[in-house]
Amino acid sequence: MGILNSSPDSFYSESRTLNQSDLLSKAALMLKQGATFIDLGAYSSRPGAAFVSEEVELSRLLPSLEALVKEFPSLLISVDTFRANVAAKALETGACMVNDVSGGNLDPAMFSFVAKNQVPYILMHMRGNPETMAKLNNYDNLILDTLSELQTKVKTLTDLGLNDLIVDPGLGFAKDLYQNYELVKHLKSFERLGHPILIGASRKSMVYKLLDISAEEALNGSTVVHTASLLNGASILRVHDVKAAVEAVKITNLLKN
Repeated sequence: MGILNSSPDSFYSESRTLNQSDLLSKAALMLKQGATFIDLGAYSSRPGAAFVSEEVELSRLLPSLEALVKEFPSLLISVDTFRANVAAKALETGACMVNDVSGGNLDPAMFSFVAKNQVPYILMHMRGNPETMAKLNNYDNLILDTLSELQTKVKTLTDLGLNDLIVDPGLGFAKDLYQNYELVKHLKSFERLGHPILIGASRKSMVYKLLDISAEEALNGSTVVHTASLLNGASILRVHDVKAAVEAVKITNLLKN
């Protein structure tokens, strides 16, 4: 899953699209390199990110989405939003999947919306919101607590009748640096949820802060985390660097078989 952002404050500058020409060229390169999906967002969810109104989010998102659909009619586009109304307008425009970093916490209408419309849904684990989540990383047992919180929501979505569900343990969201690595080490525990697992570690602070480098220098470290995640049960990688991720998938598939 290749990452494209129509927000000016996403933490990794290379994921930001400056204009439609830039957006389309980055999407074309990701597809050429082997991306299965493109995940398009217009609201930065980095720790400490400022609030963005629904109107601003839509004004950023919809023109980019329209351009992608027009240029790549068969492209599978996931919309990165926690708002049900934004998701609805994105689906009307041509998106086919919803990636909700809040796991339904920030919009109580999201679960019923995706279930009613049978929209493939990425359920991520997070506490609080982007402004507060860094302070909400106290767990009695990190793995069991994260599993339990996800399981409760999986059951709610299943009871609502949602068919297509992907789970994401939420690296970097209400987790400190070392908690992120604990989740990767114990990723197989999340297989008991019965749904594909997505990992988003690409160029995050869990990599560059540990290695004392910048996000721009964090490709190699990201690939190491991706490889470990694949070996431990991840099914989808959400990445900035598609070529490196596809290579990791090919090699780890051989190692697993």
